Amino acid sequence: MFWLYLTLAALALLAAAVLATRLTFRLEDLSALDRQAHAVRQQAPSPELQRAHELVEQAHAVAKSRSGKAGLAALREHMDALSDDLVLHSARQLQKAPRGEWMIAPGTDTRRRVLYLHGGGWTAGSPRSHRAITDRLSRATRAAVFAVDYRLMPEHRFMDGVKDCREAYCWLLDNGPEGAAAADFMLVAGDSAGGSHTLALLAWLRDSGLRQADGAVAFSPSTDLTLTAPSNRGNIAADRLLGPMFGRLARLPRPLVWWGVLALFRVSPTDPQASPLRGRLAGLPPTLIQASADEMLVDNARRYAARAAAEGSPVTLQLWPGMVHVWQIFAPLLPEADEAFAEVAAFVAQLEAEQT
Repeated sequence: MFWLYLTLAALALLAAAVLATRLTFRLEDLSALDRQAHAVRQQAPSPELQRAHELVEQAHAVAKSRSGKAGLAALREHMDALSDDLVLHSARQLQKAPRGEWMIAPGTDTRRRVLYLHGGGWTAGSPRSHRAITDRLSRATRAAVFAVDYRLMPEHRFMDGVKDCREAYCWLLDNGPEGAAAADFMLVAGDSAGGSHTLALLAWLRDSGLRQADGAVAFSPSTDLTLTAPSNRGNIAADRLLGPMFGRLARLPRPLVWWGVLALFRVSPTDPQASPLRGRLAGLPPTLIQASADEMLVDNARRYAARAAAEGSPVTLQLWPGMVHVWQIFAPLLPEADEAFAEVAAFVAQLEAEQT
């Protein structure tokens, strides 16, 4: 009889957990978005990709060398050091409030501005770590690029970083590297976690009635923290950067992941601020998304592009075969990074042509 009572109690607890999960997250099934086909570039990866793989392996080794806070500190230091030997073509200018730095390519019109939101899983990365991107982005867009040093977890809440991104955008509307001056052109861009911040910011601007960005660029954005897209598990082995870091997490039962995200982020993984794919995507500006066909997040990008198109927002999705997650950060090492920034330049030129 004891075992019967124990079994019944366990079943009751399981049923309560299932009910609590359903009531808390109310997950919308987005699998229908996976039916839309998206073309992948027909080209073999360049030989230089091997060197990028070696750099990725170095980052993994650093992350594994220590645990806890010490490991995170070591990873942050390693990421920042990636830019130390770069030959920058842009002038660099620090900004105290909001905190961040400008990248200003020669010949830039500083009334043309880009807000850059760096990646790093919301726990690492900085304007310094992403100078390879912001330098090239300033040249590609002929704009002054401001990389905001938004607050990171776990020292701060996820929403603290979101607020920093919002405030930086509003500040950029009226301020440039030389001081107060209204912006003539505004672009928002970001990679990975910062790509998700980018897409969420567009929706917030629409809902807040503020001046919308003229366009947006997202490199390998996460878009959805529920980890329900097929590639989140299917591309673990192929993803040389995210697979070793998040592969085990992606294999966990998804309800455990959702509760974990809620505990760490203090927002639900279905909240559009954390998962912009799960918000309303109508009325957004033209957006360019670039992703690797072999990364864990590629279906997140595919789903976002498909849903945005269905709701009437123009999204261009470009997929490269065999690339690492956010390969644009390996400029000028990778020829594919050069190709990516050339596509960004063409996208911005198209935006301007449509505005005239």
